[in-house]
Amino acid sequence: MKKTSKQYDIIHFEALGPEATHLQEEIKKAIERKEIPDQHAYLITSKNVQEYLRDNPAEILPDIITTKTHSVLPDQYIDGARKSIITRSAGYDHFEHLVGKLNIASLREYCVNAVAQTAMKFLYAAAGELNHYTVNTATFERKDSRAFLEIDKNRTCTVFGVGKIGKRTYELAEANGLTAQGVDIREDELAALYGGTVRFVSKEEAILSSDIIINAMNLTRNKDSRFYNVGYFSKSYLSKAGKNLIFINVTRGEIAPESVIAELYRSGKIKGIGLDVFSNESQFAALLNKQGNVTDADVLAARGLVEKSIERNSNIYVQPHQGFNSDIAAQAKAVEAIKHVAAWHKNGGQRFDEQLPYY
Repeated sequence: MKKTSKQYDIIHFEALGPEATHLQEEIKKAIERKEIPDQHAYLITSKNVQEYLRDNPAEILPDIITTKTHSVLPDQYIDGARKSIITRSAGYDHFEHLVGKLNIASLREYCVNAVAQTAMKFLYAAAGELNHYTVNTATFERKDSRAFLEIDKNRTCTVFGVGKIGKRTYELAEANGLTAQGVDIREDELAALYGGTVRFVSKEEAILSSDIIINAMNLTRNKDSRFYNVGYFSKSYLSKAGKNLIFINVTRGEIAPESVIAELYRSGKIKGIGLDVFSNESQFAALLNKQGNVTDADVLAARGLVEKSIERNSNIYVQPHQGFNSDIAAQAKAVEAIKHVAAWHKNGGQRFDEQLPYY
C-alpha cells in the first residue's frame, strides 16, 4: 500500500476478502503497464464511505473513489468540482440520481456468467422440488413424493431484461432445453444488436405464455425514465399467469415486491421461487439480525420467504445477494474496476470511457 502524507489518490471502499486481494494485484499490474501513475497512492478498505469518514473525520476524499452498494456519499463531496465514482457492481441504481453531478461508471461485464448460472441453479432447484426431495431422504420416502417439473422444449422461460446478464441467461435457458423468449423495452435496438438470436415478445404476451420467469433487469428508480421499474412485477400483472409459475429474481429486489411474491405463492399461482436479491437490503439485513424495528411489508415478507427456505418446508430457495460471487467473477470484478481507473487517468481525470447514462 502506498500513501502520501496528506491523502490518497483513490480509495476503494467496501472491498472484502478475495476482492481486496485482486484489487491490489490489478493496481500493481496497471502501474507496471504505465496505465496509472507510478506514485499512485491508494487505500483498499472494507468500510463503506460513511463508516470511513466517521473514523477519519479530517480525511478529504479524493476526486475518484470506488464503492459497492452500501456507501452513501456526503453532500459536500457531491457538490463542487465534478468527482468520479466507480460502483463495483453491475447495478447502479444507488447512484443513478447523481448522474448530472458526477461521472459514474459501473461494472458491466464481471458477473455476467456467474449471475446467469445462479438463475439456472435456482431454476433446477425450484423445478426439481429440491427441498421436498431432500426432506424425503430422511426417511427414504419414495411412494408419496411429488412429481417434479421436467425441463424440456414444451416449457417456456421468459427473461425480463435482455442486457448482458439477461442475454447469457437466455442462452443458458435454451442450452438446457427450454423454449426461451425475452422482454425488454429496448427490443428494437437489442434485436439488431443480437442479430435475431433472441425471440422478443411483449410484456402482455409473456405473462400468458411463461412457465418460468427470470428477472435480469437493472433497477431504475427514476420515475421520469422510460426504464423505471420499481414494482414492475405487480400483483395485477403476475396474477395473469397460469398456475405453477416459477419466479426467479437475480438482479434487484425492488423490481418484484416480496409481499406480492409471497401472496401468490400461498395462493398457488407461483409454484417455486428463487431469490438472490431482496428489497431494501440494508434494512432487510438489519431485520434478520434483530437490529431495529422494521415495518416495511416487503422486508417482512422477505423474512418469511427466507424462513420457509431454511426450514425446507416450501419450494423456495434464497441466498444473500451472492450471485456474482464466483471465483472467476471475483477476479474479473477487480480487473474491470481498474480498467475504469486507467481510463479515467487516460482522460486526464475528466471522465470514464464508458459511464452513465448508458442508454
